Amino acid sequence: MARNANAVEKLDLRLKAVLDGLAEAAWADETVDARAVLAGAVEAVPFDEHEAFLLSGGIPRGHKALTTATAKLVKAGWMVKGRGGWSITEDGLRATVAFPTATALAEALAAGRPVPADVPVPTAPPAPKKRVRKATAKAAAKEDTELVTPQALPAAEEISEAAHEAEAVAIADLDQPHAVAIAGDFAKHLGAEEDWTPQPDEVQMGLDASSRVWVRTVELPAGHYAFKIAINRSWDENYGAFGAFNGANHELAHDGGPVTIAYDHSTKDIAFS
Repeated sequence: MARNANAVEKLDLRLKAVLDGLAEAAWADETVDARAVLAGAVEAVPFDEHEAFLLSGGIPRGHKALTTATAKLVKAGWMVKGRGGWSITEDGLRATVAFPTATALAEALAAGRPVPADVPVPTAPPAPKKRVRKATAKAAAKEDTELVTPQALPAAEEISEAAHEAEAVAIADLDQPHAVAIAGDFAKHLGAEEDWTPQPDEVQMGLDASSRVWVRTVELPAGHYAFKIAINRSWDENYGAFGAFNGANHELAHDGGPVTIAYDHSTKDIAFS
């Protein structure tokens, strides 16, 4: 249990570092690169050997966990993920004041607690806090330390060379969704109970390990079909023709037999073959 608790505390510290990094970029009136912000969070609280373990696709377990956790900031309305990168909202800036520690931030996100209405939007970063060296991430979390130096986690030095080589791939996948579906009028042909449903396993695509493109080959009778790309098993984020958000349906005129559908999440492009 202590090991799991420690992992949670480290993730909370990294999530706080992400929000602080976005805030610093906003205060400096700079365009922020999501990859740089996430890399900064990992530098502040490095991966241990468990977190550096490569999942399928060559992505370190810790990167996957951190990317997933940033969805909490989006849901809270504190950050926005757009095509041009990530940005912090005014409410997010206020959250850095209302919840100044990793523990406070995590508790607010878990409880769905909004920023108090009387908290103003900060226009400059707070005075820097003294960094704590040679402390474990668990101790740092208890002491409400936002940043932990690499020396704090010696295990991070044992990360395998393979993990370092996979870093470029992992960074490229930081904005990948958890699931991508081809939701359309041929879902029943794929084994789903209903057409136009993004939730079933039968309509999900797979992320190609080399191209980082979502791909699915399906067997369809001859006919004319329509579909959209639905993200994370929901219609909340979906892309139609020309990669337009909530746009018109993709149209597929098919002679019958197998057809491969490919979706690039970075460009929202669709290809058939």
